[in-house]
Order: sequence, then C-alpha cells, then structure tokens
Amino acid sequence: MRKRSVTAAVPGSCGRNAMLALMRVMLLLPILAFVPGCSTWSSLFGDKDEVVPDEPADKLYNEGVFLLNEKKDNKQAAKKFEEVDRQHPYSEWARKSLLMSAYSYYEAGSYEESITASKRYIALHPGTPDAAYAMYLVGVSYFDQIPDVSRDQGRTERAIAALEEVVRKFPNTEYAANARRKVEGARDQLAGKEMTIGRYYESKKNFIGAINRFKIVVTQYQTTRHVEEALMRLTECYMTLGIVPEAQTAAAVLGHNFPESAWYKDAYGMLKGQGFEPQENNGSWISKAFRKIGVGWMGTAPASAPG
Repeated sequence: MRKRSVTAAVPGSCGRNAMLALMRVMLLLPILAFVPGCSTWSSLFGDKDEVVPDEPADKLYNEGVFLLNEKKDNKQAAKKFEEVDRQHPYSEWARKSLLMSAYSYYEAGSYEESITASKRYIALHPGTPDAAYAMYLVGVSYFDQIPDVSRDQGRTERAIAALEEVVRKFPNTEYAANARRKVEGARDQLAGKEMTIGRYYESKKNFIGAINRFKIVVTQYQTTRHVEEALMRLTECYMTLGIVPEAQTAAAVLGHNFPESAWYKDAYGMLKGQGFEPQENNGSWISKAFRKIGVGWMGTAPASAPG
C-alpha cells in the first residue's frame, strides 16, 4: 500500500492569518465611522437626522397673511409665502403665495425682490388673471425708484416699458388705467431731465446743444408740462442765434396751443421787443412735429397777443 504524503501544518500560520484579517477590519473601522447616511453607525452614535415633515400649505399661507396684515412685518410675510412655494411647489397655494410674496416685498420697499418674484410669476403663470397684477407690480416697482432729474433715468425708462406692456396686454383692466397715469408721470420726468440739460447748455451759451435738448422735449414729450417752456426756450435760443423764422414759429405754436401760458407771454414779449410777431412757418420742424400728433395751428397768420 502506498503511503499518502501528508503536509504538516506550519505552526502559527492560522494565527497569523487571523491577525491579518482582524487588522484589516480594524483599519476599516475609522473609515466606516465617517460614511454619511450609514444607518448602522448613525444609530450607534445617535446622530441620525430627523426628517421634519412639511407644514400644510394653507397653514403657511395664512401665517403669511397674518404677518402681512396684522403684524405689518412685510419681509417676514414674504419669506413665509416663499416657504409655501418651497414646500408645496406644484400646488395652487404656491401660485397664490408667489404673487403674495411679490406684493409683500413691494410693500416692504424691497423693489428688486418684488420685481424678481413678479417676473417669476409671469413666467410660470402667464395665462392667469393675476398675471396683469404681477406685470403691474414690475412697473410700479421701477416707478417708485425713479430718481430726481439730476441722476440717471434708467429706472424711469424701465418703468415706462413695463407699464406700457400692462396697457398693451391688459387694456381693459384697472391696472391699465393706473399704468397710463404713471407712464405720463414717468415721461414728464424724462422731459424734465432734457430741460435741465438744455438750460445748462443755454447758460453756457451752447445754444445748438440747448436747442437739441429742447427739440427732444417738443418732438417726444409733447403731452408733458415741460413742452411750454421748451417752446419758449427755443424762441430764446433761435433769436440769440439770429434765426428769426424758427423763433417766430416756436412762439406761434406756443401761442396757439397754450394761449394762456406765462411762457407764451415771455416769448411774445421777446419777439415784440425786437420788432417781430409770432408767425408759423409750416415747413419748420417745429410745425411738423405738432402736426404729426394732430395738434398745433395750421395757419400762417401771427398768433394773437397774450391776454
């Protein structure tokens, strides 16, 4: 019978293998301890994150209304309405809350935040009845930031653009009527800016520069209160430059459109003092500018003396 060859176990080899395995486990322990979201280790060390349930949408909304109406805390109300949108983004409450946050920010004087929220509402819900109000909020937020005439009028121009969009898209709403009035106020502001620059140029005897500014008022802002002075200033500048027919036309158009104006009395007296009368030249840019919008006198006879 052949004897089987038996390999003897090396003394201590099993012990060394077990030690190596144990060391590998020990090396992994610190790594596993820092693995986020591991329920086993989180439960062992008691740092498991608790999931906070969302609050009901109507509860959050009503809390916002309470902060707005009772506490008069407009900014906190806006944040509460934003929370509705965050927790319940696809609900009807979220739509209402987005508009309410825009309004709350407007009431707080946080105009840029109001504009952002309003534009988001328009983008998400353009076909809803409240889109008109959201667009109106954009316009009045710009309007309420209009600076004085000595400063840049970029916000004034943006206010006009936004408010005119309300009138164009929602002509039969109450917001359109208010928007029209504010557009006139904003246009008056832009005309005032041109008049300020024109007067400055005239004071520095830069009459061509002054005429160009007054021309903008006459051609672009005829419905504002500044057009009367602009026509008188044109009379003044043209007379100083010796361009009498244009001075006569400016005074004639002023007299026929604003016969009771103090500015017409000044223009008339200026011409009369140098032996001239107001006389409209139909070929003048001034006469054409007023004919373009259907105002102004279409004759060649001199305007009557002011009363």
